[in-house]
Amino acid sequence: MNILTVSPSPHVKGNMTTQRIMLCVIISLLPAAIASGIIFGLKALMLISVCIISCIFFEAICRRIMKKEQTIGDMSAVVTGMLLAFNLPVTLPLWMAVIGCFVAIVIVKQLFGGLGQNFANPAIVARIVLMVSFGAEMTSFALPQYWKENPDEIITGATPLVTESASFKDLFFGFTGGCLGETCALALLLGGIYLIVRGIISPVTPIAFIGTVGVLAFIYGLADGGLNNGLEHALYQILSGGLILGAFFMATDYVTTPITPKGKLIFGIGCGIITFLIREFGSYPEGVSFSILLMNIVTPYIDRFTMSKPIGAVKEAKTK
Repeated sequence: MNILTVSPSPHVKGNMTTQRIMLCVIISLLPAAIASGIIFGLKALMLISVCIISCIFFEAICRRIMKKEQTIGDMSAVVTGMLLAFNLPVTLPLWMAVIGCFVAIVIVKQLFGGLGQNFANPAIVARIVLMVSFGAEMTSFALPQYWKENPDEIITGATPLVTESASFKDLFFGFTGGCLGETCALALLLGGIYLIVRGIISPVTPIAFIGTVGVLAFIYGLADGGLNNGLEHALYQILSGGLILGAFFMATDYVTTPITPKGKLIFGIGCGIITFLIREFGSYPEGVSFSILLMNIVTPYIDRFTMSKPIGAVKEAKTK
């Protein structure tokens, strides 16, 4: 007699653990980390190191105080530290970066139960908190390779997202002002493609996010100055700011983004629309962080709307 064993999903288990996933993400971020060192010098690598060490420290201390199992071995704190550092300018004082790490790990992640329980991407929330708290320091961007002229003096300037004065070549290779990990489009694309090839992330959200911003910027530029202006404006909006960084590495977070393909598409389009509106009509030149955070909040509703129904399932009638 054959016995049918009924058990909850997952029914097929792979060997891809949380630690391996995080390791793949770290590898994908290495090109951008190397590029930031080339563009902004040793201070960029120091800022990245401080953020990583601070996130690991806060997670270890917090888990110990809460008397819970240590989770620093899953390497998620390392990923959070790298992503937060990539969203900071090299001119930011290190103590401010440490505050951001505290917000990301302790407040956003651990106080909500740890990895898998946070309502929003920790690095995104930490960046927004720092932006609101230290606006001047968070918008002081060093010019590329300032250290070649005078290593002891950081020369700052506006980002190309504001001025649209940099060449597309400089935008692609990252020789422009901005946050550490957002300037070099080439490095970010290499990392994003690596994650897609390894099956770590789905291409749906990044394509929908970047594509929506590109299409809306093209239409806006087209109405303002013709075909060429529309194309140039769309390319500037795609290659400038944190769009590629956010689309590949933060809008694809397993915990805070939809799990269904249709939900990922809706999430990406929503992020793109909000980013475009903030950039063009808001008081902030950058809208990627705010758009991802806002869409993180509605993720449970997107999942509920797009979740497929089991075959044969009957909806339970509501009782008065």
